[in-house]
Amino acid sequence: MSWQDWIRTVEVEPSLYAADFSRLGEQIEILLRAEVNIFHFDVGDGHFVPPITTGPIVLQSISPIVHAAGGVLDCHLMIEAPERHFEQFREAGADSVTVHYEACPDLRSVVALAREQDLEVGLAFNPETTPETAAEAALATGVDFVLCMSIHPGFSGQDFMPEALDRIRALRGRLPEPMPIQVDGGIGHGNIRDAYDAGANLFVAGTAIFGREDLPRAYRRLVEALA
Repeated sequence: MSWQDWIRTVEVEPSLYAADFSRLGEQIEILLRAEVNIFHFDVGDGHFVPPITTGPIVLQSISPIVHAAGGVLDCHLMIEAPERHFEQFREAGADSVTVHYEACPDLRSVVALAREQDLEVGLAFNPETTPETAAEAALATGVDFVLCMSIHPGFSGQDFMPEALDRIRALRGRLPEPMPIQVDGGIGHGNIRDAYDAGANLFVAGTAIFGREDLPRAYRRLVEALA
């Protein structure tokens, strides 16, 4: 299975970094019943980004729940030398890993190592990196999708950077149409349609879902904004 099989035209991915970790399994099951297909799993190492977040041990505990329902785990590795951890994440249940352009001096080798672990692989780029640079790297290395950060990575709950819309448009113009574009950071009901119109089709949403009492309603509201 690949990203082309997982995507139902567009996908809203609940970001588990924003979940209530005392109720993590319960909240995942609630969203699976609401027909969530892909969950976004953020990993920070305290070096590439300031916070240390979740890792393979947490992933291992939730992946059976997600996979039993036919769901997918999209692991965003905001870490230095991500290739050192691919095997561990694959064994813990990762279906896809996303690495940062800024953290991978030899991106081609990193992508090849992800493929050796039978992982799908995405390329993320920070606001300081140009869309042109990211698109060139993505095409040269054959990644499955590109993630345009609409915040500075690391902390959940940040406001969407409006200039990200122009970055998404520039990226869309330089990538082949089948290649998905993901956007992550500050996505909510007020801007998700704008990001879609700019060319994105994968939308990571944290507080816009987990910051609401009714998780299924919050998720469906974002999906409906894309209809």
